[in-house]
Amino acid sequence: MNIQFDTVDPQLYVYVGLGVGVLLAFSGLVQILGRGRSSSETKNRRLRLIAKGYSTPEVLSILKPKQQTGILSRLPIVGDLQSHIHRAGLRTTAERFLIICLLATVALWALLAGVIGGEQATVGAPLLGFIAPIIFVRLRSQKKSDMLVKQLPDALDMLSRGLKVGHPLNNTIGVIAQEMPDPISTEFGIVFDQVSYGDDLPEAFQEFAERVNLEDVHYLSASIGIQYGTGGDLANVIEVLSKTVRDRISMRKRIRAISSEGRLSALFLSALPFVIFGFTSYMTPSYYGGVASDPLFKPMAATVVILTLVTMLTLKKLVEFRV
Repeated sequence: MNIQFDTVDPQLYVYVGLGVGVLLAFSGLVQILGRGRSSSETKNRRLRLIAKGYSTPEVLSILKPKQQTGILSRLPIVGDLQSHIHRAGLRTTAERFLIICLLATVALWALLAGVIGGEQATVGAPLLGFIAPIIFVRLRSQKKSDMLVKQLPDALDMLSRGLKVGHPLNNTIGVIAQEMPDPISTEFGIVFDQVSYGDDLPEAFQEFAERVNLEDVHYLSASIGIQYGTGGDLANVIEVLSKTVRDRISMRKRIRAISSEGRLSALFLSALPFVIFGFTSYMTPSYYGGVASDPLFKPMAATVVILTLVTMLTLKKLVEFRV
């Protein structure tokens, strides 16, 4: 059986060029929003701002995320976007970010409509210009949160040792903000600046917990709040909390290693339908193109896509474990 390969469609080069262009444009957008952070700023953004001459209120206004209010905060996908933008380390607001995404979507639609048609552009432009940037911000935010959790036990050990030798808690927080790298140094630096500027310590830690929205940090906030109100051996409580966080991290790594085979199988099964569809469409365009005009084609195709997405979500739930 001889397989005849058609010559490469010139539009394929156009699609590849568009994809590379979108990737470069989005990378440039990230660099603009990040404003070219250097290696020292990456280590500790707060100290970098202080070295530039910013005052404490100005540092807090830059590093603390503004509370998202109004209709935007009640939307399902972008309601918590401001907190994700803050954790991702981007210096912008959710409103400005969404406006840029909408403008990029309109520009991509105008570009793609003249190349692949209006119907395909209506689907592709929102995916590339709106959905993809939001996914990127959430993934980067999750990466920063994971890094903060890894740094938290060392910071708690420093807090415990400082309290045991008699240092005030706020001074030890300042040492953590001075010595440790980002992201935890900036977060503790915000707490230090808030307390130095007149806020109560429990309120500052409560805002810290709400800002990063991590279970371990909520435990720390509750411990400091209880000790601040009733007294007690805070150093011992923080030391036990540090050990607990380390054990949880170790347990997560162990579970991730045990479930690696299941996660790989889920990834393979989720990607297989799209790979088969793409390969078949490229090798034999008439396989789907020959029945595309049938009235039942679009409903059946939509059903297959929905069932595939449901399968992906089900497999994701089966191989993910919360510790």
